[in-house]
Amino acid sequence: MDIKQLRALIAVADTGSVTRAASLLHIVQPAVSRQLRLLEEDVGAALFARGRYGMEVTDAGAVFVEHARRALAELDRARSELRVSDGVSGTVTVGLLPSTCDLLASNLVSEVASRFPAIRLRVLMGYTGTLQNWLEQNETDAALLYDPKPSPVLAVTPLVEEKLWIVGLPDSGFAADKPVALADVAHLPMILPNAPHGIRALVEQTCVNAGIELTVAAETNAMSVQKGLVVGGHGVTILPGIAVADDVAAGRVSAAPLADRLLSRRIVLAMPNNRRVAAAVRCVVDLLVAQIAEAVRGGTWTTAQLLQERTAGSQ
Repeated sequence: MDIKQLRALIAVADTGSVTRAASLLHIVQPAVSRQLRLLEEDVGAALFARGRYGMEVTDAGAVFVEHARRALAELDRARSELRVSDGVSGTVTVGLLPSTCDLLASNLVSEVASRFPAIRLRVLMGYTGTLQNWLEQNETDAALLYDPKPSPVLAVTPLVEEKLWIVGLPDSGFAADKPVALADVAHLPMILPNAPHGIRALVEQTCVNAGIELTVAAETNAMSVQKGLVVGGHGVTILPGIAVADDVAAGRVSAAPLADRLLSRRIVLAMPNNRRVAAAVRCVVDLLVAQIAEAVRGGTWTTAQLLQERTAGSQ
């Protein structure tokens, strides 16, 4: 088994075709077929089956492809770290939550390019469950998560906390200086994220504690769809304040903080603790944390509070 075989495996899995994989790898088709045959002989299992629409990954193949991706990612990371450079170098993969991407991604990319031009930055977006899974599988170097489930392979640093907001059409009358209790809007058609999304869990727990029954009009796994359904007049939704700040400013929606104690989220920085933290990763993470602090203190992220400052203020 060698790297060429693993790259051929992934190329065929991604393209569903030996011909397209050969073109992608810039080698001839028989060479790809030979790499796959040798790999299957080595692992003792069929990794592909020829189906109606091309090469289809078998159950065994799907398992092996997943491990192959991680192995190649680790090798690419090692190669980047060893590459001679005048400064810090390497590939760094950072995961951001959908509600924080617009606020953080562009500035982070600019700062890394300016201060560490030899670092290749990859920014992924996902919800907490997905990002945590990528972290635990060593597919991501660091990520922002909402109150993640405890994991023995992750080191977690609390960063900020912010209230959740009720969001509706402009004529709903919601305002930033007028907190609203969930019970007062429970009768409205509600657009919620699918379970087991973190916000959905918080809302449901609050309902159980207070004996509230919501009127759920729609469920979705995309924040953009949540907002779009609100703008389309299908109901109200619950989101972090930062997720709708631009929409409120543009007059597309109105929003108010929810007064219920449980309806707030804590954002943490999570990193794997089962491998060495490369210098490039540390540099990017430091920039990300500093950027978050600047956004909160500078008034760009008005709905959040730095947890370290809140802790210091309570002492």
